[in-house]
Amino acid sequence: MELCLSSTTTTRVLNLNPSRPSHNSLRNPLLHFNHTHRPFTFLKLASPSRQFHLLQLQSPPNPSRFTASASSSVATGNEKDQLPADIEVKETQEPNCSVRLSVQVPPAVCDDCYSRVLNEFMKQAKVPGFRPGKEVPESILISYVGKKNVQKATVESILKRTLPHAMSSVTGRALRDSVRIVTKFSEMEQTYSSLNSLRYDVIVDVAPQVKWIPENGYKNLKIVVEIDSDIDASRASEQELRRRHKSLGSMRIVTDRGLQIGDVAVLDISATKVDQDESNVQKIPSAESKGFHFDTEDGDKVLPGFLDSIIGIKRGETKSFQLVFPESWKQENLRGVHAQFTVECKELFYRDLPELDDSLAEKLLTGCTTLNQVKESLFQRCLEVEQTAREQATDNVILDQLQKMVEADIPQSLFEEQGRQFYGAKLLQIQANMKLNEQQLASLSSPKAVNEYLENQKENILNVIKQNLAVGDIYKRENLQFSTDELVKEVENSITEFKRQKQEYDEERVREQVQEILEGAKVLEWLREHAEIQYITR
Repeated sequence: MELCLSSTTTTRVLNLNPSRPSHNSLRNPLLHFNHTHRPFTFLKLASPSRQFHLLQLQSPPNPSRFTASASSSVATGNEKDQLPADIEVKETQEPNCSVRLSVQVPPAVCDDCYSRVLNEFMKQAKVPGFRPGKEVPESILISYVGKKNVQKATVESILKRTLPHAMSSVTGRALRDSVRIVTKFSEMEQTYSSLNSLRYDVIVDVAPQVKWIPENGYKNLKIVVEIDSDIDASRASEQELRRRHKSLGSMRIVTDRGLQIGDVAVLDISATKVDQDESNVQKIPSAESKGFHFDTEDGDKVLPGFLDSIIGIKRGETKSFQLVFPESWKQENLRGVHAQFTVECKELFYRDLPELDDSLAEKLLTGCTTLNQVKESLFQRCLEVEQTAREQATDNVILDQLQKMVEADIPQSLFEEQGRQFYGAKLLQIQANMKLNEQQLASLSSPKAVNEYLENQKENILNVIKQNLAVGDIYKRENLQFSTDELVKEVENSITEFKRQKQEYDEERVREQVQEILEGAKVLEWLREHAEIQYITR
């Protein structure tokens, strides 16, 4: 039965660092994308000043810490192997914040790689007639191993040794896991075979450059933050006290009257769309329910007019009435729909509540001896929730404002990583709610499903990336800092949580993620202090 009005509050994942969100990582080994093999992680950082709940899928690094690594089958090490001659690298700008590196490898380097490959084959190959380790004539060795195999191994050796040198021009700018060798391997083989040299092209994504419109506009933010009235501490604490008081009462059957405010009714509800063509009767399944327990004190949370239409209904009685679904209804297909409701009251109860006084204090809240203590404790708890919600709402509005003020070319690799974070979060939530089996997981985590999600959510993903880039740029521009003690404490908390959940973790990776969380928190704190903020209650 779905008669509850949906809140207009938008739930958003906050991204507090220039390129990815993070918190204590809880790895789920069952969820992965077949084409990336990157595990999903749920990250949660318990402090500094408040909690940020963020979801992540092994995301790209902070632009200030970009490193290069090849995504092809050719591995690249961090250390450069000394070459016998210099390679020639030509850099060309490509669309979407990418750079093409055209690499020309001279014969001297190719010859040196060829010699190394032969030496390695000589160590490993067991050529008939030659003792292990004994030098084998080149012609015999090549005949035994195969000229094609030697050639392939030489080309791979050339790539492995020269790629780190080629990447030198983009050091500090290259996005990790974004290197693509775009020249076909067969073409490289042919070039090496005919010219005894090698030429290949590499495309790598580089850190986007942020352009502010207007320049330094973030320093003069003027924002309006809408706060839901439900989080008001006074109202929320009163509702919580009422809930606790009701839990101490008992339900009595109503026999001599109709439904009143404060009663609980058990209802059978059916609904159909009102159509001019009376022969075309369409049921509304989501509005139907059998044995629906309806608390009249929650009347403001259901379809407008529903409570008023059934006031006075008696046990065993049926009422029919028409209502219109509001334009704010969470189900888009029902917005503005005229519906005919039929409601039968199966049972009717009233609450027999004990008198609300000091004698109930301990039952209402452990440790309290007076009703005033209960009220004050509940108020303080709700006040803390209200403050957190206000800060969260403020941060959301600030981030929305930032992404509208920046322009940046977004690399495809960065877009895909951010999209996978969101999709990973979505799958984790689905799995937690529905306990998906392996077949369902495989279907939902397939490249096709991921790509469809990326396409459908493209605008949202790009906006979040721009938010993150803006936050990272502000952190550098304003020279913000956090203490080493904060970093150490949060890393320890994160690792403790990993161990408690019996999850694998990389301490260096955890430290990097925590550092970026703290950077983002400092930026939002700075922005709240310097922005002109107006709060309104809806």
